[in-house]
Amino acid sequence: MTAPSFRFSIDRGGTFTDVYAEVPGEPEFRVVKLLSEDPQNYPDAPREGIRRILESVTGETFPKESFNAEKIEWIRMGTTVATNALLERKGAKTALVTTKGFRDLLQIGNQSRAKIFDLKIQKLDLLYEEVIEVNERVRIFKNSGNSKLDSGLEIVEGTTGEKFAVLAKPDLAVVRQELEAVFEKGIRAVAVVFLHAYAFPEHERQIGVIASEIGFEQISLSHEVMPMVKMVARGDTTTVDAYLTPHIRNYLESFRSGFSDNLEKTQLLFMQSDGGLTDSGNFKGSNAILSGPAGGVVGYAMTTDLGQPVIGFDMGGTSTDVSRYGDDYELVHETETAGVRIQAPQMHIKTVAAGGGSRLFFRNGLFEVGPESAGAHPGPVCYRKDGYLAVTDANLVLGRLHPEYFPKIFGTNENEALDLEASRKSFEKITAEINVYSRERDLPELSKEEVALGFLRVANEVMVRPIREISVMRGFDIKEHVLACFGGAGGQHACSIARELGLSKIFIHRFSGILSAYGMGLADIVVEKQEPAALVLTEDKKDNGLKNLLINLENLAADAKTELLAQGYKTEQIEIKRYLNLRYQGTDTALMIPEADSVSNYDTGIANCELGISESSPELQKNAKKFPDYVSTFRETYRREFGFELTGREIIVDDLRVRAVAKSPGLQKFTLAKKDGTPEAVDQTKCYFMSESSGSGSWQQTPIYRLENLGAGQHLQGPAIVMQNTSTILVEPGCTAEITEYGDVVLNVETKTFREIGTQADPVQVSIFGNLFMSIAEQMGRTLQRTAISTNIKERHDFSCAIFDESGGLVANAPHQPVHLGAMSEAVRQQVKLQGKMLKVGDVLLTNHPIAGGSHLPDITIVTPVWKDGKAIFYIASRGHHADIGGISPGSMPPFSRELKEEGACIKTFKLVENGIFNEAGITELLLAPGKIKRNPGEPAISGTRLLSDNLSDLKAQVAANQRGIDLLLEMVEHYSLEVVQAYMHHIQTNAEEAVRNMLKALSKREGLTEVDTVEANDFLDDGSEIVLRLTIDRRDGSAIFDFSGTGPELWGNLNAPRAVTHSAILYSLRCLIDQEIPLNQGCLNPIQVIIEDGSLLAPSENAAVVGGNVLTSQRITDVILKAFRACAASQGCMNNFTFGNENFGYYETMGGGAGAGPDWHGQSGVHTHMTNTRITDPEILERRYPVMLCEFSIRKNSGGSGKFKGGDGLVREIEFLEPLNAAILSERRVHRPYGLNGGESGKCGRNLFFRKDGSTLFLGGKNEIRAEAGERIRIETPGGGGYGKVDS
Repeated sequence: MTAPSFRFSIDRGGTFTDVYAEVPGEPEFRVVKLLSEDPQNYPDAPREGIRRILESVTGETFPKESFNAEKIEWIRMGTTVATNALLERKGAKTALVTTKGFRDLLQIGNQSRAKIFDLKIQKLDLLYEEVIEVNERVRIFKNSGNSKLDSGLEIVEGTTGEKFAVLAKPDLAVVRQELEAVFEKGIRAVAVVFLHAYAFPEHERQIGVIASEIGFEQISLSHEVMPMVKMVARGDTTTVDAYLTPHIRNYLESFRSGFSDNLEKTQLLFMQSDGGLTDSGNFKGSNAILSGPAGGVVGYAMTTDLGQPVIGFDMGGTSTDVSRYGDDYELVHETETAGVRIQAPQMHIKTVAAGGGSRLFFRNGLFEVGPESAGAHPGPVCYRKDGYLAVTDANLVLGRLHPEYFPKIFGTNENEALDLEASRKSFEKITAEINVYSRERDLPELSKEEVALGFLRVANEVMVRPIREISVMRGFDIKEHVLACFGGAGGQHACSIARELGLSKIFIHRFSGILSAYGMGLADIVVEKQEPAALVLTEDKKDNGLKNLLINLENLAADAKTELLAQGYKTEQIEIKRYLNLRYQGTDTALMIPEADSVSNYDTGIANCELGISESSPELQKNAKKFPDYVSTFRETYRREFGFELTGREIIVDDLRVRAVAKSPGLQKFTLAKKDGTPEAVDQTKCYFMSESSGSGSWQQTPIYRLENLGAGQHLQGPAIVMQNTSTILVEPGCTAEITEYGDVVLNVETKTFREIGTQADPVQVSIFGNLFMSIAEQMGRTLQRTAISTNIKERHDFSCAIFDESGGLVANAPHQPVHLGAMSEAVRQQVKLQGKMLKVGDVLLTNHPIAGGSHLPDITIVTPVWKDGKAIFYIASRGHHADIGGISPGSMPPFSRELKEEGACIKTFKLVENGIFNEAGITELLLAPGKIKRNPGEPAISGTRLLSDNLSDLKAQVAANQRGIDLLLEMVEHYSLEVVQAYMHHIQTNAEEAVRNMLKALSKREGLTEVDTVEANDFLDDGSEIVLRLTIDRRDGSAIFDFSGTGPELWGNLNAPRAVTHSAILYSLRCLIDQEIPLNQGCLNPIQVIIEDGSLLAPSENAAVVGGNVLTSQRITDVILKAFRACAASQGCMNNFTFGNENFGYYETMGGGAGAGPDWHGQSGVHTHMTNTRITDPEILERRYPVMLCEFSIRKNSGGSGKFKGGDGLVREIEFLEPLNAAILSERRVHRPYGLNGGESGKCGRNLFFRKDGSTLFLGGKNEIRAEAGERIRIETPGGGGYGKVDS
């Protein structure tokens, strides 16, 4: 028997499989790269890589079909097998077993749509084929004094310490019958997801026993897969586990069977999404999604030893992954992959659709990179398969890639070199197209090299944005980091990316082209244990809660350690890390906090009951005093992440987590022989570079080196190219490279120098500035989300941030809600008009009044001028929906408001900050002012804000977001000059204007209109008010007149919509009709003339009520505009605004419905459409936080209109009140159905019902308010979307 001497680290990617092996003899390692799928030549890529290395080293023959693994000590692998199966929906046939009333919950998700401007709303297919609803139910038991509701119920304590009332137990005989029926259909995987099973798992366990008895091969119970609160994320994760684990198991069996000894004496470990290895028997679907990319993070984290935090930059063919490593791996616990929410520890990796295969376009005067990819087949033009122009072609044309140093694997027979000539011809073609555009506008023409370089510069800016998101936007100083570059394409862009970010050092590992594989060999073996909690964490060391936490943490630690010991690891190898998932009371933002290092060695195992130590023992009491200071660490982390602390709020423990790590010997590091003197180039070439100082491009002589020929300590001066077996490193002019003792490359990058650019429109610079402005707006949004406290802003994302030029014209808007689109421009202009002459440095303005450009009162806009040399050069604004600002109803969304004052605080203009001082007293007085309004007998009382502290906190967050935007804009001005920045603001607006004009011309032709022609459309609000549109399109110049004359008069109600709302609806509709990304700014509206009659419901008087106009009438305006364009059938046309509360709290949510069908698509069901995209609260969070019980949340079957393409179905949401509360519904489409188009049927109207305790039912109409008693229920059925086309057409 030969002693094991081979160790294999493997990354099986989507396109290539990389194998790194430690082997006996010289050299002591081998690297193999091969296609992941090549069935004509081998059955399995990882096994083939192993076979080739074994043959190469030993000289023996190893058959492809099967061979003995006796020489192999271990195999460590990361694989995309699970990810690919999820993306392609090729997992096991699965059934979902869930609580009655929630069969569609995972399909609905949080009801938001991924792309807000896609009329064709798409979701990936569901993972389950069958659903079994079980009549089981528990609810959180709260001592609210409702003895009648609780009498006779069994009350049990859950694992979190929360108490639950058992309302219904599953009928196991019925469940067995239904599972047997599913089994008969050939389904062998089952996911069980019950409400509150994270803490009350008993019912899930019962179903699991039955499923096992029937013979299901995969049984995933949600409380075992991931015992965390949030039913949607836990349910998705459980379904993924059931769906993918059999697929993984089949792959493992197939892989093992390729070895004649079935790997009996070889350790087989797999990389998990959290960066830890696990035994192959424990590798399952829910922890496999990031198996491959996690290896890359481990690879750079364990090898970049420069004493600084690191940014990981992994640029591949279709996308780029970025991540950060400081003192430890940065993990997230809830993400979305392939349309599925995953609730499991995963590496915090941001992916952007820009890679070597990203396609290049010139559209509407803009250089665009991606998001479409050329893929591996056909690939870029240079792949010789009639592919698409891509980033790789640009690098090739500029001399940064060399066919002679690339594998000859291209062409039909995959045996030819990269095709440089084809790439050049493609660039000549697109350059000619760009120069036609330039000549028409008297702009300088470009060479094909300038065009190629322009595309690379735009690609770099696209890739820089997610790096800023994981660093700057989270409170880290980006300039303190090192850039660790890896992946096949990363080395070509490293210097440019670092220069853009202001980084001075780049680390490129010796095996950077296969670093994910190399990282597998460096990773530790990890066992994670987690359990939910619902405890208050105090700083009092004598608190019993600390003692209980200590006991539970140590029990988890003991379990995890036992698992590792059972796998053969020794106690001295094992390290235990403990975490608490903490959040402030009243927020949903939890942070996973590790124990402080200084106290991580407190006596472990002392609370383990098996040791016979009682809970009151002196040992335990002594240990509790040493309990880690999680509170201070949490506060410090929260302050860094979000910029502030929440004083006076309890800290809640949501989860306990233990990570047991068995330290692995890992891989050896092989030193490189030292070499002195100037390195010898193997070749010379010419590369095209742009001078940072002059901005002009030129070809420069560039030596080529092979990394294996270089010695430790040698230096290279840029420009230079360093070739590795698996990647190319470009050392740009002004940069230097140093070879380390282990053969890694450290690049020193000169900082970006100022170079003067003109004010004339350069298409490349217009594209770059467009990205820069949008990046600033996005960073503002991230700051606002980070620093806000309210659920509306932090979790529901009901806010927008924007940049405006010196006149108040919109430049860039990062909208989460379409209804905010463009609507702030009028608000900014009004503030300049009202306060402009009185503004000084340090002033910040606040407004929410509809007459001053507002939408409705809860949407408060903060406007801050940007000053330079005593002059306001730009304006920054943020708008956020505040949960309450007073009025006649909690939540400030009253269904029966008649005048504006009944909807809350009305503020035309107010200096929120003056001379840099926040005027808390002044704004407090204004927000409480409605409560002082005297009312006549019989009129409802008006309250001031019910959530003053939240208002103040969120206003400070908006001020902070604006300041972030100001800082970034001034940096840009400092770098480029004010004249240039202002010029490009206007160029971007001109570009957007041109895009809209082109769209209107094309639309006019498509619809067969005459050169100047008019189309008409109308629709009705439920009260009969008509919205009329005459749309005149002039094809000669691409202009349009939106004439709303004839629209109904102002209403004695709240469906009046301020002018700004109509402009938002127009801008949203136009963007939906332009089938590409364009900057959303003032330019989009320049070709548009809008005619609205004063005194109509679209231009109401100053004191008119408007709260429903923003959320309901906006939807109807959009319906009418899209009807005029004949773009698609009507969507639900409503936001279904539902509020409940009392004098102590208010809750507000909006509900999705059916989307309209279109010329080639069915409408999506149960989703937010058009002017909103807010998320809805998870059922378990809703019931934990508020005195209500969600009885049903499902899709309203057959509510969409029929047609050749069917309209989407609406939703059913039924809520029971557990204590007396005021409830209100503000909705539309309860009378007039959402229209069908081209012969399609209309969707069904919505319906609102109220069920009294006495068994009677009340019909609430579209708008109503009611006092709900404990035990009473409201049922909201939202409208369906209209159908498109006749069924038989």
